[in-house]
Amino acid sequence: MQYTAVVASSTEEALMMSYVSGDASAFHQLFARLAPPVHAFFLRSFRNATTADELMQETFLKIHRGRSTFRPGLPLRPWVFTIAAHVRRDELRRRRRIKEDCDEERLAAAEELEAIAHAARNEEASSDATQAVRDALEQLPESQRVVIHLHRYERMTFGEIAAVLGTSEVAVRGRAFRAYERLRKALAPILSSRGAP
Repeated sequence: MQYTAVVASSTEEALMMSYVSGDASAFHQLFARLAPPVHAFFLRSFRNATTADELMQETFLKIHRGRSTFRPGLPLRPWVFTIAAHVRRDELRRRRRIKEDCDEERLAAAEELEAIAHAARNEEASSDATQAVRDALEQLPESQRVVIHLHRYERMTFGEIAAVLGTSEVAVRGRAFRAYERLRKALAPILSSRGAP
């Protein structure tokens, strides 16, 4: 088997194809590029570095096992985050003891109810703007936080997020709308004190 030489400036997709062809160094380069955003994805969902580490490792194990299913010509990140989203969903189901056939929307509905109860228990406001933003994000249901993360930090479109989460674009847009609305309300005192509309 002939291995393809890969340079650091190669695209993620080119690195993946080299890895699929048997180039182990391509995997190391892919891991260096993709591990930080995948870890951040899990850290935002579970707020625990150890859990994020474990789920990131599980995701990369699934990437390794499923590498032959990657289709050339498609962007790699949505494929990777689809795998990560499945790992996330499985962990949420396990933690909440929810049946395996529970889909993303039923999981999101349960999450939103939990977040409302959590917000009611934690209504302490922070005077520091940065902390207030963090607190507002933390108060979001995880199902909304994951959409915000993929949209704002990974720069995915709502269509890509829908494919990653295995739900409809309409559902993703609805979650994003509710999340941004909750953030606007939670941050209204800060925005008004700074003269923002």
